[in-house]
Amino acid sequence: MNYDEYGLIGKKSANAEVNIGPLLDMVFILLIFFVVTTNFNRETGVDVTKPSAQNAVTLGEKTILVGVSREGTIHVHGRQVTPEALLSILSREVTQRPDVSVVIVGDVGSTLGRTVEIMDISARAGISQVSVSADKN
Repeated sequence: MNYDEYGLIGKKSANAEVNIGPLLDMVFILLIFFVVTTNFNRETGVDVTKPSAQNAVTLGEKTILVGVSREGTIHVHGRQVTPEALLSILSREVTQRPDVSVVIVGDVGSTLGRTVEIMDISARAGISQVSVSADKN
């Protein structure tokens, strides 16, 4: 009889090895998928249809995007906030970056009153540069 090192009959031990080639292939494919599908644009957290304008310009990086939905809800940094919370967020941003500006990304169906309210909140927070976002024609 032929015994192996563990005392089993007729079984020869083979060197076990793990082939990690397919695992690495799958990791690279997932990495490519996430890089391609990730959106690096700063968003307001609400899906809006912006109005269009012929003289629309692109602003720099020191902006806070405030979204206004068709229903009039306010969104900042991806979440819905109250006007009081917006004032707190904007005040905190001004203390960290005094030259920050606000861009209101309002839905084409949102009310002008909500936009004016956000402009007033921005002024109370100490932000003098407030713009309204629009798509360029």
